[in-house]
Amino acid sequence: MLMTKRLILRGPKQTDLEDLFALFHDARAMKYWSTLPHPDKSVTQERLDLMIQGFADRPLYFMIEKDNRVIGCAGAHHGNEVGFILHPDHWRQGIASEAMNCLIPHIWQTTDFADIFADLDPNNAGSLALLTSLGFQKTGYEKNTFCIAGNWSDSLYMTLKRPQ
Repeated sequence: MLMTKRLILRGPKQTDLEDLFALFHDARAMKYWSTLPHPDKSVTQERLDLMIQGFADRPLYFMIEKDNRVIGCAGAHHGNEVGFILHPDHWRQGIASEAMNCLIPHIWQTTDFADIFADLDPNNAGSLALLTSLGFQKTGYEKNTFCIAGNWSDSLYMTLKRPQ
């Protein structure tokens, strides 16, 4: 468990299902995600089960808890790829920045990654601004990387090198 001024960053647990469904069911939160919004809790339950197993094997992708509710997720989820998602009710409050500023040093301390990277939709201005503020640099661009419900999106790749 990691803590910031306002947040608890912790591993997932089964009691997170309702909060995670509220997040993954919200079309605004999922606009730039690599899947459609979850249509029902069974889809979220499958995701939660994978998150619990993944955290047990490699504790690098955390639940963002505020005021005893899970409001998002953040950290390294596939190899050295990092990402974050936050419920829209908590956007523009500095929460994702606060979480990532805590998680990135944890990733450096607990892994031997030479760098970490993010794959984002180039239209996601909020994530682009956050990653830029964290020191990530644009390192690549690829067209038509995700097809969600018949709509293609591109990928912008950004990388942060391990501090020397």
